[in-house]
Amino acid sequence: MTESDIGLRERLVDVGVELLAAEGLRALTLREIARRAGVSHGAPRRYFPTHLELLSAIARRGFADLAERARTTLAHAAAEPRARVAALARTYLEFALDDPGMYELMFRHDLLESGHLGLRETSLPLFGVLAGLVGEARPEADARRAAGALWANLHGLAQLWRWQSLQLAVGGDDLGALLDAVLVAHLGAEGGR
Repeated sequence: MTESDIGLRERLVDVGVELLAAEGLRALTLREIARRAGVSHGAPRRYFPTHLELLSAIARRGFADLAERARTTLAHAAAEPRARVAALARTYLEFALDDPGMYELMFRHDLLESGHLGLRETSLPLFGVLAGLVGEARPEADARRAAGALWANLHGLAQLWRWQSLQLAVGGDDLGALLDAVLVAHLGAEGGR
């Protein structure tokens, strides 16, 4: 692939990321991405033979963005493991709520199930960070299982909050209180109380 090919490939992904943020998942068609990138509607197929491959490349950008946000968060978080897990959990929820189209794309079943695209593996490094922190916060626990349960809970919290289901169910709009309850459920009370 030439440098200009790489540039156009990246431009198509950039346009997809921008389109997703502006108009949501339904707007992500090969034709619309090509139009906004200023190329023929067939040009994306040269770099992404299937629509799923282009969507997967866009979703990888989401995982990279989330990983970068996590690194920044942890660079400024307190040293105590529980506080670091809490900061990482907040960052995850903020990402899901601030960029719902990308969040939804990143966890789309058809993309994750396309094993040849390798998207599922893209989430593993960040999960490893979470598991390491959970292991420090709860040394007696199986860190990967505890982190998996925490991640599942955070993912469910983000989805149900986005759908406005939790606000109705709990009779309020204090996401922070729900996050605190999730952390207590998975890590125990702060300070061991």
